[in-house]
Amino acid sequence: MMDANDRIVGGLLGVILLAPLAAVLGCLLARRPRPAEYLNLTAAVSVLAAVLLLLPRALVRTLTFWHGYLIVDALGAWVLLSVASVYLLSSIYAIGYMRRLDEAGRLHRFYALFAGFALTTLCGPLMNNIGVYWIAIELTTLVSTFLVCFELRRDSVEAAWKYIVVVSAGISLALLGIILFYWAGSLRMGPTYDLTWAALRTVAPQLNPTVALAAFLLVLIGFGTKVGLAPMHTWLPDAHSEGPAPVSAMLSGALLNTAMIGIVRFLQVADRGRLGALPRLVVVSIGAFSLFIAALFIVRQRGIKRLMAYSSVEHMGIMTLGFGFGGPLGIAGALYHMLGHSLNKSLMFFGAGNTMQAFHTKRISRIHRVLRSLPASGLLWLAGAVAITGAPPFSLFLSELTIMRAGLAGVNAWAVFVMLPLLVVIFVGFLDHFRAMYFGGHTAAPAGAQTGGSAGAARAPVRESVWCVLPMWLALVPLLVLGLWWPQAISHYFSVVAAQLSGKAVP
Repeated sequence: MMDANDRIVGGLLGVILLAPLAAVLGCLLARRPRPAEYLNLTAAVSVLAAVLLLLPRALVRTLTFWHGYLIVDALGAWVLLSVASVYLLSSIYAIGYMRRLDEAGRLHRFYALFAGFALTTLCGPLMNNIGVYWIAIELTTLVSTFLVCFELRRDSVEAAWKYIVVVSAGISLALLGIILFYWAGSLRMGPTYDLTWAALRTVAPQLNPTVALAAFLLVLIGFGTKVGLAPMHTWLPDAHSEGPAPVSAMLSGALLNTAMIGIVRFLQVADRGRLGALPRLVVVSIGAFSLFIAALFIVRQRGIKRLMAYSSVEHMGIMTLGFGFGGPLGIAGALYHMLGHSLNKSLMFFGAGNTMQAFHTKRISRIHRVLRSLPASGLLWLAGAVAITGAPPFSLFLSELTIMRAGLAGVNAWAVFVMLPLLVVIFVGFLDHFRAMYFGGHTAAPAGAQTGGSAGAARAPVRESVWCVLPMWLALVPLLVLGLWWPQAISHYFSVVAAQLSGKAVP
């Protein structure tokens, strides 16, 4: 029998899943841009409201619904918060951004795909059956591919093709790892059983260690490809840089987190399976290597959206380090970083989108005196650039500091001494690009470059849509607040997640 809390949670799940589905159907039926815009926006508002109401209820206990196929726990609810936040911010921004693309005849399809993409990313953290979770992750790839190539330019089509090939290959390895886990479990639980997260954790101590380790490494590589961890990150710079700006924000701030939760849950299984220190050592090593690759490419980057994309590789590496270090501090730092990165990267892609539309280029060398052309969003974008490098007083500074404290307290302390100098290199390299765009000298572009005259030319302030500026404010304010104040309620929430992941009693 379900009690009142269970029924409320079930109702909230209905809103989270049915609101974007209704938006998909409504956009396809409306076939006009304005109704499609507001249908998608209404769905995004409804989803975030439902997730906020779900968060405290997910702390009570882990719940399952729909014959055990859906799970609601504290970890999954936090990922839903990150996804829902980006979905709402991107839906607001998309109204102003997409209207400027002169694609009115296809906008209803864009919003149908956008709501469908949100639906698939929301499904991932809620999947209790591991096989169905894999299907949900694969669906995010299939839907988002059409969004990456929505503008139908040669580069965007090529990026979409590369995206689906590389990610699908990686996800195939994850499927092989899942099959190995199922086969190893069948030797103890019988030929058929429900492969849920709880069932796999229960049988983990009885699994053959060699098979279990091989399975874990396969799922780590597979889902690590979707997360964008190096060296499996090759799809990410192209896909993030070629899609429309609101799509890039969803790819970076929402999609990557839905695959990260799979790695975290499998790492919990590896801990229960008593596989030794190797699984966490591999996770930490991949996180550190991702930071190294990001630092190399951020310093030498030439395109603003590719710069943001390699920043995503960096921050996924930092999050991986936090989860790999483990413990209350590692988990707290990684989860805090997850939300901060989702908000911050949305802000950064919105600013990049505004700048590209104002200067008619994505080349850093052709963009100068941004504040002269974009006084409002340009200032917000600059503040976001400071925040994304992990500088105080923004939330990413606190989360990175917490992750480093966790690393120094564990057996993989060496990774902190790799992490710290790389963060310094990224800080200098990233902000140097912004120094050039904001305060560097002007070099005129060749005559006739793109529409509107010479690309990158200094110009009078352009008219900035409130739809394009408002979501930047909505992202920056919580980044600043959470950097100055770590609420006690959030600390308690993270302690509950850490206890659940370690199998200890919930505080």
